[in-house]
Amino acid sequence: MTTDTSTDNAIIAQLAAAFPVADSDTDAELRARLAAEAEREGLLDVSYRTVDSPFGPLLLAGTPLGLVRVAFQREDHEAVLAKLSTAISPRILHSPRRTDDVARQLDEYFAGRRRHFDVPIDLQLVGGFRREVISHLREIAYGSTESYATVAKATGNPAAVRAVGSACSHNPVPVVVPCHRVVRSDGTIGQYLGGTEAKAVLLAMEAAA
Repeated sequence: MTTDTSTDNAIIAQLAAAFPVADSDTDAELRARLAAEAEREGLLDVSYRTVDSPFGPLLLAGTPLGLVRVAFQREDHEAVLAKLSTAISPRILHSPRRTDDVARQLDEYFAGRRRHFDVPIDLQLVGGFRREVISHLREIAYGSTESYATVAKATGNPAAVRAVGSACSHNPVPVVVPCHRVVRSDGTIGQYLGGTEAKAVLLAMEAAA
């Protein structure tokens, strides 16, 4: 699945004017070559792709600093890309190069062959207490869970249970940074950006490993 946006098309047009274009190039070849040129010349701030998952396509977006966004289909990928264009840069283009490692590691994770993601993360979309919470989430081990209250205590603010829930719901890189491992104190799984069914699938998959 490829998500083509008006931003993509505008950037492609600019790049085509700046770099030589062969008449024999197909649209896919042209886009791939111009995306590579843009990255090489430092003209590409956000690159994105989609990958398959057990609960539909995931959008992966990366900056030169690392993975900046993972989005579920239910979030509306076009809307997510529009927000990235506003929040980070309009120089955003479909290109898989920056997210090759995370795509491979996600495949391994969903196949049960990986328990930890080893990719650089760019958390520029979150700040303050939310960033503290999201940074802590990476410490929750595969197959384990923590309650929202436990996470609040771990971040030094035990009264901030609701704020922890809000931080999890605004985690820009779910699955890779495992907010699905945060559950309610009564043992119920709670809400999830990808939907409670997706959260249940992830928790069950990890518990069975």
